[in-house]
Amino acid sequence: MRVALVHYWLTGMRGGEKVLEALCELYPDADIFTLVCDESRISDTLRRHKITTSFLQKLPFALKGYKSLLPLMPYALEQFDLTAYDLVISSEAGPAKGVIVRPDAVHICYCHSPLRYIWDKYHEYRDNAGFLSRAAMPVFAPRLRMWDVTTAARVDHFVANSAWVGKRIEKYFRRSSVVIHPPVETGDFVPAPKGEHGDFYLFASQLVGYKRAELAVRVFNGNGRPLVVIGEGEQMAHLRKIAGPNVTLMGRQPFEVLRHHFQRCRALVFPGEEDFGIVPVEVMACGRPVIAFGRGGATETVIDGETGVLFDEQTEEALGRAIVRFEQLESGLSMARIRGRALMFDRSVFLRRMQQCIDEATNPPEVETEPRFPAVAERGLRA
Repeated sequence: MRVALVHYWLTGMRGGEKVLEALCELYPDADIFTLVCDESRISDTLRRHKITTSFLQKLPFALKGYKSLLPLMPYALEQFDLTAYDLVISSEAGPAKGVIVRPDAVHICYCHSPLRYIWDKYHEYRDNAGFLSRAAMPVFAPRLRMWDVTTAARVDHFVANSAWVGKRIEKYFRRSSVVIHPPVETGDFVPAPKGEHGDFYLFASQLVGYKRAELAVRVFNGNGRPLVVIGEGEQMAHLRKIAGPNVTLMGRQPFEVLRHHFQRCRALVFPGEEDFGIVPVEVMACGRPVIAFGRGGATETVIDGETGVLFDEQTEEALGRAIVRFEQLESGLSMARIRGRALMFDRSVFLRRMQQCIDEATNPPEVETEPRFPAVAERGLRA
């Protein structure tokens, strides 16, 4: 069985790319198709596979401005020739499922999220876009939505990375899905030696609007508690302007530094709405609790009052109350219980469940060929 893995774009190693790596483990001979690829920013695991890019790769600004090429992506995806492949697994967060496969091929879409730019986050992205993008989005978005819904019919089986995403797949595409949470390398994240915990809170993520880093910074400006912010992105300049002396902006950091802070933080502050959210699980694997907005994937990983605290509004007041409540509960939280929760999302669980899903899709039960009512059929033949 020849296998093709279709990923939206390869410009870094985030959660979606970790899923792709796991799929490469299941199918080490699979070929990868992607809209654009920066090989200097992907793992050796991915580089070992044959990677085919679209015509967008040839544009001079593609690797940095690929998101602005969204209107061209449907055309680019449909140019991929996948007629040689028996199984196609698309990894969808940007557009990926729109590829065209053989009638007898099986197409499974692992959906990290329906395309945020044109669905539930459309107004948020438009409000924060530059002048040209803000003017263009109302023109291109309706046609892209029609294409996105139409291409959902090309998928044989949807897999959602969370129940939250599954609800959105059903809402926008009117399709059911199986929930398989993404893989987390819990073995890479272990608790710090006893007595080495710090007194700082941690925010670790890309610094983009919907992650709500500015909300965390403003709250900690007000309460005076130490906050460490790790990550890079378009909001860094703004955060530098508003951050108080108790807020440390570290920018992008290597894995060892990131893990060090995961292990030693007092708690992770996670105020954004995520489809799943791998960072909270990684922090919990280190035995540290999470203070998260109680919407989206965090509600499936963080147990309120046991592995952290959930708050119900993305406001300074709600987050401030959640921090106070956490500190009241902090001494009763069990490091072993927190880590045990994280182990439920280990990479081995993903591999086992994904393989089972693929096996069921590629080896469906035989269709019944005998008449359902043989006695009736026999009387009909006699007549």
